[in-house]
Amino acid sequence: MIDVSPDPTSRLTTALSGVGTGYLVVVTGAGISLASGIPTFRGTDPDAVWSRDVMEMGTRQFFMQHPVESWSWYLSRFDHVLDKQPNPAHTALATLERWHRGRGGEFLLVTQNVDPLHERAGSEALVKVHGSADRVRCVETGCANAAPAGSLPRPAEAIETFRSSPSASTLPTCHICGGWLRQHVLWFDEFYDEHRDYQWLRVLDAAARADLLLFVGTSFAVGVTDLFLSAAVKRDVAALSIDPGAADTPHRAVLPLPEKAEELLPAALAKLQSTA
Repeated sequence: MIDVSPDPTSRLTTALSGVGTGYLVVVTGAGISLASGIPTFRGTDPDAVWSRDVMEMGTRQFFMQHPVESWSWYLSRFDHVLDKQPNPAHTALATLERWHRGRGGEFLLVTQNVDPLHERAGSEALVKVHGSADRVRCVETGCANAAPAGSLPRPAEAIETFRSSPSASTLPTCHICGGWLRQHVLWFDEFYDEHRDYQWLRVLDAAARADLLLFVGTSFAVGVTDLFLSAAVKRDVAALSIDPGAADTPHRAVLPLPEKAEELLPAALAKLQSTA
């Protein structure tokens, strides 16, 4: 059930309460991390990453041809991402998970972001469908540290050696096979089912069974949001979008809540907890 009142907090709390013990699925995008100081990708802020060259450089093809440039490019961005902390929107979603599961409901948070802020905020039922900036993996086929299941933490010492003197001879390499290490993220010329950590089957199941969809900070510009939106329309599942630009939702089936997530989500959770 969706509240028809104009108050976004009331609309959100009514929807969250109304799902009962059903399956609540939250899908987050880059907008949720903007308040933590991480630029969006397709947004209009001056530092939006996709306003430049990520479509070319964020590919396996570019890495294999220019590994030094690829590593240098990602370090310049991931160093900035990995030193950030969760904002109130991340914390509120972790609280929402505990609240909903505490009353017997099923919950899943699917994030398109590679930053570690949802984990740091305490989210547990989490799918990082595009990978994670704090991990790497081997590029060599058949290596235990490579796809479809392998990954390892960023090797701090090897990264510092490369940073101090970027070259082919200082590229971070796999301790098992000696192959190049790469970012543990989904590149534009790769597929969701290429690595188990992306949990694509779990994502497909969530789209097929969700009883309520909550989009937070997403521009509906990539395949994951298309998947969930199409499923919601087909199954007539209620969907809401929290984003300052949410008035421009891609389908009339999505209820826009044009507010900042770091303000609306904590307010909604406080209201839910006060009436529990």
